[in-house]
Amino acid sequence: MAASNLVARLPLRAANAVGPALGRLLFRLLKRRREIAVQNIERSLPFLEAQPGWERRSAVELARETFENLGRTAVEVCRLYHDKGQAMIDAVEFRGLEHFQKARERGRGVALLTGHCGNWELMALSFGSRVQNISVVAKRQDNQSLNAVLEKVRGRHGNSVIYADGALRNMLVQFRRNGVVGLLIDQATWTRNGVLVDFLGRPAWTTNMLALLARKNQVPLVPAFIHREGERQVVEFHPELELEPGAAHADIEVQDTVQMTRCLEDYVVQHPTEWYWVHQRWKRAPQPAGPADGAKP
Repeated sequence: MAASNLVARLPLRAANAVGPALGRLLFRLLKRRREIAVQNIERSLPFLEAQPGWERRSAVELARETFENLGRTAVEVCRLYHDKGQAMIDAVEFRGLEHFQKARERGRGVALLTGHCGNWELMALSFGSRVQNISVVAKRQDNQSLNAVLEKVRGRHGNSVIYADGALRNMLVQFRRNGVVGLLIDQATWTRNGVLVDFLGRPAWTTNMLALLARKNQVPLVPAFIHREGERQVVEFHPELELEPGAAHADIEVQDTVQMTRCLEDYVVQHPTEWYWVHQRWKRAPQPAGPADGAKP
């Protein structure tokens, strides 16, 4: 905590320089995570390169910039943890907030569909501070110290955490109060808790919890993501997802989950170095043949 306190007290200009440098250092030191990121990107490049306007870049270059972004995010979280981040929260720009407000007027609560994009912790805090308190669905960390740090950060400004174990019941409570719940849909789920859909051109196990809630409880789904524009951070809200009419069943849950996943794919195409390439998004899913494991930068 002493190191994070020191980082939090850095002048803003110095902190902005330390973040990318920290990311470059971690890129060199965290060999396994670096290899995961490079491999994930390499295997996604055929999909990405087929998208209109994609700028051809190497997997190593994209992975290095991803680590730089994670370094910047780590420094920002230190500032948030030590109560040095209010100016950063106040400076976040909201775009498309009318889409959220329109959905909330229905009185069914709102599910904010998002992912591990940009500084997702800052997105939740800025929303809770300036718009409305939000409950964020999160996995409980095995490391108790890390879990305590994240709880402290996430609990600021009236926000709360809903842990994945028993999440459905707690989410329903929030929606019945016309509350807002944020759910990150880009982690690999277990087969019993999700459906298999393509993500960036490869099958990935994806939670179908939002699909079930939206169908059975008429909860509006509003995609929302944060990204960087230079030193500016922008939260962009998209129009509510319009699900195809039909009763809930296995096929339509897959269809709904595909539609949600497309929102995240669009983000990755537009901001490829701000997504969390360092985690094993495609584990447990059947994979087509690709580059050998352990690609070296």
